[in-house]
Amino acid sequence: MLKALVCDIDGTLTDTQRRVDTGAIGCIRKLVDRGVEVVLASGNTSCFMDALCRMIGTSGTFIAENGGVYRIGFDGSLHLDGDQSRCWEAFRILETHFRERGTSLQLYSDRYRFTDLAFGRTVSAKEVKEVLSGMPIKIVDTGYAIHLQVPEVNKGTALVRLAPEIGLSSDDFLAIGDSVNDLEMLSEAGTGVAVANANPRARDIADWVTQKKYGEGVVEAIQKYWSTFSKDIDQPRYSP
Repeated sequence: MLKALVCDIDGTLTDTQRRVDTGAIGCIRKLVDRGVEVVLASGNTSCFMDALCRMIGTSGTFIAENGGVYRIGFDGSLHLDGDQSRCWEAFRILETHFRERGTSLQLYSDRYRFTDLAFGRTVSAKEVKEVLSGMPIKIVDTGYAIHLQVPEVNKGTALVRLAPEIGLSSDDFLAIGDSVNDLEMLSEAGTGVAVANANPRARDIADWVTQKKYGEGVVEAIQKYWSTFSKDIDQPRYSP
């Protein structure tokens, strides 16, 4: 039986303009108010995730940097998994390569990242992969940024590690996502759901795909699986 929710942010809880869907937030808050653990998962930084957890109203447990960082509750310490030095080595190679072609890379929030690096999609992800071919680095194009991380770390590995710390297993989770950085999370969870706007690879790996896109798809998924969380939870109603 599903007991918890892990949900991606960009492209899942947000629309094309990165606005958080208020209907999805309402459903998530209903779960939290009834004691269901809700974990937010993103490629973004831990400080961003802390603020988002507070504004949405979760318990503060999150996965950040595509699995390189996770935290249990607002008072928990950051768990770091990865080797950012390898990411920096790869990034400097990219910097030199694209500088010679007259293009500079826009690094995102490097001061607040501990395990991966992210930069703007001003260059081709395909070319990035070609330049770094043979290096022990994973390149992830989320549609919002290009991330460099070690191959053995992802949202799925973070979910498997944090779940026992809150008395659960990854099989207890309903996971909702949309992008290639959600694939392992969707696979490790007991049930994986892709919203309708999801990357084809995410749609293929999911147990179910919603009919609606973005945050409305999150609402649809929660409505479908809500009764499996607890028999005394009322079915939520969505108002567009």
